[in-house]
Amino acid sequence: MDVPLWIALLVVGYLGIKLFRPPVWLICVLLLGGYLLADSLFASVIDTAVK
Repeated sequence: MDVPLWIALLVVGYLGIKLFRPPVWLICVLLLGGYLLADSLFASVIDTAVK
């Protein structure tokens, strides 16, 4: 069964918010930081480290 990445992330994010109840500002910082990091020069470094 192949699940698209965005659906898996949505489910994990929903469960994480419901189970752990992190503050809203922390969620915003993580989402914004991930978005900005994906467009930076560090994206290639992270990509090679993950692979």
